[in-house]
Amino acid sequence: MHKVIVSIKSVDGKCPQEFKVGDTWTISEGKTPASFCASAFHTIYPTLVMMQTGGSLPWAEDKDLSVIACPDATNRAVYELKRIKE
Repeated sequence: MHKVIVSIKSVDGKCPQEFKVGDTWTISEGKTPASFCASAFHTIYPTLVMMQTGGSLPWAEDKDLSVIACPDATNRAVYELKRIKE
């Protein structure tokens, strides 16, 4: 499985988890990152697994990159998922 780096690209409002632009987590070997927001993880999980197993979104220009917004419409954080090929 590929490693995926998840980073915060923007926050519109104030993230209840206090995540800030530039916060980064490396996800590998099917393990969840410590102190990660459960709602956000639930949202990124399908794309994360797809990227870890070599899949890609057909419309993506960069097949190793995906951008997903958290479900909090009032305090929205935007996450970038980047696949690391080793």
